[in-house]
Amino acid sequence: MEFDAIDALRDRHPAWRLLRAANAPLILSFLGDFFVEGNRGATAAGEVASALDDALYALNADPDDPRFPKAPLAYLEDWAAPEVGWLRRFYPPASDEIHYEVTPAFEKALAWVESLRTRSFVGTESRLHTVVELLSQIVHGSETDPEKRLVELRRRRDELDREIAAAEAGEIRLLDATGVRDRYQQVAATARELLSDFREVEENFRGLDRQAREKIATWDGSKGELLADLVGSRADISASDQGRSFQAFHDFLLSEVRQDELSTLLMRVSALELVIQDPRLRTIHHDWSEAAERAQRTVRQISEQLRRFLDDQVWLENRRVLDLVRAVETTALTVRERPPEFGLAVDEPGVQIALPFDRPLYDARPASQVESLVPPVPDEDLDTGLLFAQTFVDQARLAENIRTLVPPRSSALLSDIVQFFPIEQGAAEIIGYLALQDDDLQVDLDDSDETLLDYTVPGDEDGTASRRRRARLPKVTVTRR
Repeated sequence: MEFDAIDALRDRHPAWRLLRAANAPLILSFLGDFFVEGNRGATAAGEVASALDDALYALNADPDDPRFPKAPLAYLEDWAAPEVGWLRRFYPPASDEIHYEVTPAFEKALAWVESLRTRSFVGTESRLHTVVELLSQIVHGSETDPEKRLVELRRRRDELDREIAAAEAGEIRLLDATGVRDRYQQVAATARELLSDFREVEENFRGLDRQAREKIATWDGSKGELLADLVGSRADISASDQGRSFQAFHDFLLSEVRQDELSTLLMRVSALELVIQDPRLRTIHHDWSEAAERAQRTVRQISEQLRRFLDDQVWLENRRVLDLVRAVETTALTVRERPPEFGLAVDEPGVQIALPFDRPLYDARPASQVESLVPPVPDEDLDTGLLFAQTFVDQARLAENIRTLVPPRSSALLSDIVQFFPIEQGAAEIIGYLALQDDDLQVDLDDSDETLLDYTVPGDEDGTASRRRRARLPKVTVTRR
C-alpha cells in the first residue's frame, strides 16, 4: 500500500480510530465480551446499558474519582455516532426501542488486538496440511480430463485400501498430543473467524438493501424498469461468489445429517483431555446458525422492499383513477348550467308514452294474525355425532415436536420436521404449525421458494378409504430462539 492510502485509513477507518481512542480498553473489553463472545446480534438499548452499567461499576472502584464518569447510555451514543462507527444504532421493524449491534470494523480491531497476545503454542503442521489439501481440491476439482481424474481417484482408493488393510492387521496410527493441539488450535481460530465473517457478510447485504431503498425512494421512471433493476440486483446477490458461498454454508447448516455429524464431532473433541478446551467451541454450530439466520434475514428485506413497493404503486394508481373520476365530475358540473356552444345535436329516437291507467290500483293488504301460543314440537332424534367429530389440533404437541428436533438458537425447515412427525390431522395440523405463537418459536414464510407437504386424509366411518393429499406452501422455516 502507498503512503497516502495508509494515511487515509488512519484518519477515516473506524477500526484504526478505535485503536487510537482514549477509552479503547473499555470499548474492546465490554463490546467484545457482550456482542462477540456472547454471539449477540441486535440488542435493545436497555439491555446493553444495563450490562455496561455493571461493567462500569466494577471498573469505578473509587466513587469519588471514577475512571469512567459518564452514564452508560451516553457512552453507547458516543460509540454509535456516525463519525465513529463502532456500534450500529437503529430501530428494528415493529419495535419502538433503539437497538445496538457491533460493526465489522469493531471486530477487525478486536481481532487485531487479540492477535497481539503471546501464544504458548503456535501450530504450523495442520495449516500446511490444510494448504496442501485445498490446493489439491482446486487442481483436481477443475480437471476436465477424465483420464487424469480417474488416475487421481484410483490413487486415493489405493491409499484407503492400504489404511483398511493396516487397520485390519491392528496397525492404527494415532495423532500425538502435539498434532491434536495443533489441529484444535486451528479449528478454534477458524470457527471464530467464521462468526466475524458473518457480520461482514451481513453488513454487505445490508448495504445492498440500503441501496435498494434509496433507489425506490428516488426513482422517477416506470415501475417496470425499477422492478427489472431491483430483481436483477437480487439475482446478482444470489449469483455472486459471496452469495453462492453463503447459501452453500446455510444449506449445510440446515441439513439434519450434517448437523448431527458436526454435533457428534464437536462432542467427541470436547471430551479429549490433550487440549485446553475452548468452551465456546462446543456450541459453535448453534452460533453459526444464528449468525447465518441474521444474514439471511437481511437478504429477505430486499424482497420485502419489492413487495412493499408494489403495494404502494397499486395504491397510487388507484388514487390516480379516483382523481381522474373526480376531475370528470367537476368538469361536468361546471358545464351543466352553461353547456359549450360547439357540439352535435342528436334528435331523440322516439317519444316516451306514459299512460296513467297502466299503473296498478291500490290493493289493501289483509290484516295479519299473530298466534302467541305456538304448539309444541314433537321430539326428534338428532344426530349428535357431528358434535364429537370435530378435529382439535393440539398446538402444544406441535411445539414440542419442534423443540425435540430443533436445538436452541437454530432453525429447520417445516418439511424436515414433518418427516419425523408425520401429519395425522390433515390441513388443520399444517395450519396449526403456521399459527404457532410460542415465545421461543418463530415461523417465517419465504415466498421466493415453495414447500410440498404430503399427508394422508383418514377415511370416514362409512367405509371411505383414506386418501393421499399434497399441500403447496411457501418455504417455511421454524426458528427456535
